[in-house]
Amino acid sequence: MGRRIVIEADGASRGNPGPAGYGARVRDADTGELLAEVASPIGEATNNVAEYRGLIAGLEAAAAIDPTAAVEVRMDSKLVVEQMSGRWKIKHPALQPLARQARQVAASLASVTYRWVPREQNAQADRLANEALDGAVRNWSTQRTEPVQAAEPVEPPVDQGKTDGTALGWGPADTNPTRLLLLRHGQTPMSVERRFAGIGDIPLTEVGHEQAKAAARRLAQRPVDVVVSSPLRRTLDTAQYVAKECGLDVEVEEDFREADFGAWEGMTFAEARKHSPQEFHRWLSDPHVPPPGGESFAEVSRRVTRARDRVLARHRGRTVVVVTHVTPIKLLVQQAMLAPLPALYRMHLDVACLCEVHCFSDGPMVVRSLNDTGHLAC
Repeated sequence: MGRRIVIEADGASRGNPGPAGYGARVRDADTGELLAEVASPIGEATNNVAEYRGLIAGLEAAAAIDPTAAVEVRMDSKLVVEQMSGRWKIKHPALQPLARQARQVAASLASVTYRWVPREQNAQADRLANEALDGAVRNWSTQRTEPVQAAEPVEPPVDQGKTDGTALGWGPADTNPTRLLLLRHGQTPMSVERRFAGIGDIPLTEVGHEQAKAAARRLAQRPVDVVVSSPLRRTLDTAQYVAKECGLDVEVEEDFREADFGAWEGMTFAEARKHSPQEFHRWLSDPHVPPPGGESFAEVSRRVTRARDRVLARHRGRTVVVVTHVTPIKLLVQQAMLAPLPALYRMHLDVACLCEVHCFSDGPMVVRSLNDTGHLAC
């Protein structure tokens, strides 16, 4: 059996029947990672029809991601949950073909269960359905790259205390994002020899110091408001150059530290493969597998998400330089792109490179640049 997946689905209609739309989110049940979002207007329909359409869209998205998954569907529609669970009969002729279609899609997955949740626990799917209903979303999915233009508020104001980096409920579109400038630390002896460098306190080389200075000079050309750093020496030393150029202090975020590579710390890839070949093969193909005595990428993802959300809560609408490591930067980019976690294996980041991610309080994150090393050529 594959991973465990959660689907959050909803539909909305104004008029019942009236203009309608649906929305669905697909998440990894263990990591909370957002795997897909889908939404669409559907013309005139009832609430129940829209809710079924959201369910079908969510099931289809989950099946496309992992047909071997065990899926739990969470909806605030008691009718859909009870009917799909087989406890209530489906009497309305408009719902019968939709229920059959949902069961057909569900049959392509390893297992599907249904759970009713209060509306406030399904707020993100409700938001998507209302965005679709208002024509703010036109048959979009995980490829969305710009913030949605929201209509007038029809739900409670945005909850600024929410910790997953997205808005709760309905609010006006955010046109002033928090800009994260992600800077990888400069060269170290470990990076020169291409060795695993995790939570050990490794210094910069002389070249690394020069790279950090070059990055700092470039960043000083931007209106930087905040400098945040991992607690490790190589990032703190890099961050201090940036802070000095920009006239700022350095904030330390513990959860932006590099992954713990456990027994492989200090080894080359070849040495790690020889040391524990089976574990190495699994680690290299599955982000949920940790090195011996270390952290999996999925585990690192959870703490990096916490750090990101704390930074966004403290510095909304500002430009923040985050000085950190390869794994946290890749994870922040992967999350912004709504890419699956194995996308980490398809990214390359040079030492002292810059990436830029814009985070909008009403939901989307947009990658503006990746592995930019232009300042190192100066």
